[in-house]
Amino acid sequence: MKPSFAIVGCGKVGIALGKYLAQAGYKPAGVASRSLFSAKRAADITGTDHFDQIPWEITKKAEIIFLTTPDRVISRICASIAKHGGFIKDAVVLHCSGALPSTILSPAKKYGAFIGSMHPLQSFASSKNNGSPFKGIIISVEGEKRAVTTAGKIAADLGAECLHIKTEAKILYHAAAATASNYLVTLLYLSLKLIEAAGISENNGLRILKPLIDGTLSNIEKVGITKALTGPIDRGDIETIERHLSEIRTKAPELVSTYKSFGFHTIDIAIAKGTLSELSAQRLRKILEKQ
Repeated sequence: MKPSFAIVGCGKVGIALGKYLAQAGYKPAGVASRSLFSAKRAADITGTDHFDQIPWEITKKAEIIFLTTPDRVISRICASIAKHGGFIKDAVVLHCSGALPSTILSPAKKYGAFIGSMHPLQSFASSKNNGSPFKGIIISVEGEKRAVTTAGKIAADLGAECLHIKTEAKILYHAAAATASNYLVTLLYLSLKLIEAAGISENNGLRILKPLIDGTLSNIEKVGITKALTGPIDRGDIETIERHLSEIRTKAPELVSTYKSFGFHTIDIAIAKGTLSELSAQRLRKILEKQ
């Protein structure tokens, strides 16, 4: 029989965890949220009658506790639960922050609990039911051995692949994840603003660019980052870059610095690929450094 679990923090991640853990055979002991309405909604989705605004009333009934609150309050809530005797002996306490280490849960250790973190490498921008957001993804885990073992089993039961990381590597791991997800949004924002400046609507622009985006991602998977690079910097086409900058300065000047920043990093990739000469790279850098 699979262990019982409690969810503290009923946002998108907490609700998704509760729902799909219950479907995987884990027993929901209850959910807690600052908002009773949110707790009730999460309880309905998870399939439990136990919900509360007071987290230790829920956590003391569970073998596994997930703290899925905003990062800034995880440590404080863990300390409050511990202070009120909300952790049973040998419970596993996990938070789902990508940036914070498991050590912020140390108050739970005083009551015989094991601490760790379990971070789904996934974007939870929407709560719409489009299937499990955990299936086929990476879930990173770190912390005490028993907590890591439990988190790894949970990841497998959710259909995810488990990645063990060092506690001290957590912040750089999260920086990489944020760059891949958040800055991809920023990159596409830049692209769509430029195509809008060219007279094409943003909605239509995404439709036009999506096959190119999909094709680029496919090429990266097939041949790797460096070999997947194409375009004017890859070819050393200095005149085209100059024309890009001239038009952007005229029609979308607020995007010049972002375009230049991406250009500088692209030069390094082109050099690594072997398609851009050092002379052309120097000329491109001078163009991109101009105010």
